[in-house]
Formats: sequence, C-alpha cells, structure tokens
Amino acid sequence: MTYQTLNPATEEIVRVYPELSWDQAQTKIREGSEAFLKWQSLSIEERARFVSRLGGLLRETKEKNAALMTLEMGKPISEAITEVEKCARVCEFYAEQAKEFLTAEVIATDARKSYVRYDPLGVILGIMPWNFPFWQVFRFAIPTLMAGNTVIVKHAPNVPACALSIEGLFSEAAFPPSLFLSLFLSNETCSQLIASPAIAGVSLTGSTRAGSAVAETAGRYLKKVVLELGGSDPFIVLDDADVDQAVSWAIRSRMLNAGQSCIAAKRFIVSEKVYARFAKGLLEGIRALKVGDPTQRDTQIGPLARKDLLENLERQVELSCKAGATVGCGGERLKRKGFYYSPTLLENVRPGMTTFEEEVFGPVASLTLAKNDAEALLLANKTVYGLGVSLWTKNISKAETLAKNIEAGSVFVNGMVKSDPRLPFGGIKQSGYGREIGRSGIHEFVNIKTVWIA
Repeated sequence: MTYQTLNPATEEIVRVYPELSWDQAQTKIREGSEAFLKWQSLSIEERARFVSRLGGLLRETKEKNAALMTLEMGKPISEAITEVEKCARVCEFYAEQAKEFLTAEVIATDARKSYVRYDPLGVILGIMPWNFPFWQVFRFAIPTLMAGNTVIVKHAPNVPACALSIEGLFSEAAFPPSLFLSLFLSNETCSQLIASPAIAGVSLTGSTRAGSAVAETAGRYLKKVVLELGGSDPFIVLDDADVDQAVSWAIRSRMLNAGQSCIAAKRFIVSEKVYARFAKGLLEGIRALKVGDPTQRDTQIGPLARKDLLENLERQVELSCKAGATVGCGGERLKRKGFYYSPTLLENVRPGMTTFEEEVFGPVASLTLAKNDAEALLLANKTVYGLGVSLWTKNISKAETLAKNIEAGSVFVNGMVKSDPRLPFGGIKQSGYGREIGRSGIHEFVNIKTVWIA
C-alpha cells in the first residue's frame, strides 16, 4: 500500500508520501491520549466554539479543498464544492445541537435521584474511504469530538493531500494540538493500532471485506465498532409513481460521483406498468450526460478514482452481459487518457447476475423488470446488503406500509437516498452496523452511564 496523489484524469503521479512506522504511530497515540485528558474537561459550549470556527474555515477554503478532491480522486469540481459545504453544515449542526444530545437524562426510579449521562470514551480511530474524502471524515469526526473524544484518522492511501488538508484545518481553527491527527499507516500497523489499549473505539467506512477484518480485530480486543459498509441500493418504481420525476432523480442518484457512492441507487427495479416509459427516460438521460475534465464546472461524470476500480467495473458488466443482460448505452471504457468509463444502462438484469448481486462502483445503472409491486419489494430485499432504498409512489400510505418490510437502514420515499446531519445513517446485513450523525451518531462513542443515588 502506497500513499500517493495520482491524478485519475491524467494517470500522473503527483506526489508519494511515506508511511509511519509502528514506533512513530505509538508516539502519535500518546499525544492523542494526552489531548483527550484536556479536551474532555471542556464544557460542550467550549467545544462548540472550536467546531463553529472550523465550519467557517471550511466555507472560506471550499474552492481550494474541492480542488484537492478533484485532483486526487476525480470528483467533478462542482460536486466537490458541494461536499465541502456539507462538511461546514455538519459542524454548524453539532455546534448547535450537541448540548441537547449530551445533556443528562433524568429518569424517575425508586432512587432519590437517578439519571443517565453521556461521557466520552477516549481516542477513537476512524478508517476512512476515498470516495467522499472530506464528508466521510467530518461526519465521523465532528460528533465524536463534540462528545469529548479525540480522533485519529487513517485515510485512504489515494487521498493523502485531502487527509493533510483536513488536519491543517483543525490546526488553523486553533483546536488543541493532537486532538485530530491524520496518520499514514499500513494495514498491518493499523491493525496493531486497533489492538492498542489507548484506542477506545473504531469507526470504519469501506468495503464489506475491510469491515469484516476490522470487526474481527476489534472484537478480539473488545473495542466498540461502527461499520458503514457497501450497498447495492434498490431504486423501486411502483406502478403509480410520477415517472418523469423518478427518472430525473434516478439519473442523479446513480451518476453522482461517477457512481462511486455506497448509497447511490444501483438496482433500478421497476413495475411492469411503467417500465417502458421509465427505461426510455433513463436511457435518454444517461446518454445526455457530459463526461470530461473534472476541473470544468459543466462536467457531470469524471474518471473513476483508480485503475483497479475501472477494471473491476469492466468485469462486472462483461459477466452480466454474458449472463443475459443487454447494453442500452455505454458498456465500455472510454478511449482516452484517464480512468474513464462510459455512462451505462444495462437492461434485463436479473438476480444471479453480477451487477445485481455485487456492489457496483461506477456509472452503470442496472434495470430490472418487476411484474408488480409485490415482486418489486421481493427483488429489492433480495440482496446481502441493506443500506438505503429509494421508493417511488404517489400513495404515501402504501409507501409507509412497505417501508416496514424493506430491509435497509434508510428508506427515502420520492427522493434519493442521502446522508443528512439531522438523521441517523447506517445499514444492516452486510452493509454494517451502528449509526453515524443525528442524535444516534453522537451516542456511538460515549459511555451511556447510569447514576443512581439513594
């Protein structure tokens, strides 16, 4: 594993960064532990002042930090700017709401006084992915810090400049030294870090395979873990849906970040009554997308972040076509410099095909016909994943009834699945466990402590 900035639009290596040794990592852990002792003693209002200042800095530096994302993982610049702005919002949200979320809850019992308080745990390790290199760090770090913990981040090896910039923002916002640290670690050193008594908990956003490995190590040492893993999210269009609206959001949900999102719609399951109309609109919309230089404001689809991701996407499409799927448009790597794949629509996708069963990280939409609404629900749940579901119908009462039986951490009715600081986010099944953001997110890395006084 090499930490390097490699521009996926040009395939040029910009810079290589050295990894920390175990001895160096241990020094950083000690610094983080010392920072925790001071940080936990601050009031929530004092912590909020630091976090508010950080939110302001994010807004001031959004252009510069967005450009880093575009350089390192190919995100179109307009989307990158939006991502930085979202990070500012999560800072503002917790600066305002953390006190309410963390205030001790008085409960009437047979005691003279009894209550539940929320105390920080210590140093929390975040293992972060590359696809939203700012947002996924901030949605983990801000509630964790506001709860009184300190944070060490092992970021993805292909976004080291983003990792360093985030650490620099905390420093510029005058946070105490070593409260937030970005460490360039090998997988082996990271595993040793999880085992260290100084680490109180671990949050990972990444693949199911990575989540399993982290959970195994953390379980051996009885560490609290939050896992936000992969998804093969269904986008269900029932026979009474507003088809035009569904098509518009389907394109945006599937193609955001060049399709490299755990909560992107991936399997489009459409009731037979509206299938032809939806398929036609989806095909036209995908064909109209502009692929190009991600530094240009009008680019909608940039390159994939790495060559191996491009090769895996080619494999998934090829295997699905061999099994009977048909290509409506796209279906191939673009003949140009960079890791570009053409925006693609696969039709006649059925259970058992690779693009139905696996998580697809790229601009490929898989379209599946359902005979009726009941079969659409069955097909949606026919997956090992359970992250998010987008459900389209004009009958809200029916939607709420169906939502009870949908196997996912989130159900969005007549809208695309997204993470919102006000709502808990996470999955079930092989999409992981635990929750980020919202009230639930700030309670993941605290000691929920009962105090009973006779």
